[in-house]
Amino acid sequence: MTTKHIKTAKTYLGQPEPSDAFTDAVIGIVWFAVKAVARSLWWALLFPMLSIPTGAAVAAWLLVGWPAAVAVVGVGLALLLGWRWASPASFTRWVTDRVRQRLLAWLRYRRRWVAMSAACGLQVTYGHNTATPRLVSIRVGQFTDRVTVRMLPGQCPDDYTGRTTHLAHAFGVLECHALVVGPSTMELAFRHHDSLAAAVAVSTTRVEWLWDRKNGEPA
Repeated sequence: MTTKHIKTAKTYLGQPEPSDAFTDAVIGIVWFAVKAVARSLWWALLFPMLSIPTGAAVAAWLLVGWPAAVAVVGVGLALLLGWRWASPASFTRWVTDRVRQRLLAWLRYRRRWVAMSAACGLQVTYGHNTATPRLVSIRVGQFTDRVTVRMLPGQCPDDYTGRTTHLAHAFGVLECHALVVGPSTMELAFRHHDSLAAAVAVSTTRVEWLWDRKNGEPA
């Protein structure tokens, strides 16, 4: 058997060509870079109060030098601290809460969604391909997180309502409820804290006695 025939036999038996492996690696690297750039731009649009000072510092470093970049960073930090001191409520709403929401959404759900969907039996196999329900949105709450999911073709609401116990244990929460919120769309409510467990401050009121304890006469 010639070298050409051996090569053809290896390809037929499922062993990829070296050139094909190299092409796949290059495509994978390019796709990863494209996704990284797109995600960075998306985060820059979501948090302009942070991305604008950062971009200005980078531009100052490239155009003028590092002292200018340090000065820009200092001015940006001073503005943020001034905003935090002058209006704590708006700073919390536009900066702290938004960053916290995105971070917790990724830590709790996005980074584990594919693995947990497979473990809970929510993935669907079409031929040789395995599909995972798509995350539409995540709203992180003080006691309950609400995750909106797009169902896969062939699934029904019972596929989710019947797996709520599995989902609760998989994501480490107290309880999970599934509810239909639209066409082929489910909302998974993950309760991670008990709202009744927190202490509630009760205002004290002055109580006046109806009877005088000294002489038994009305007060």
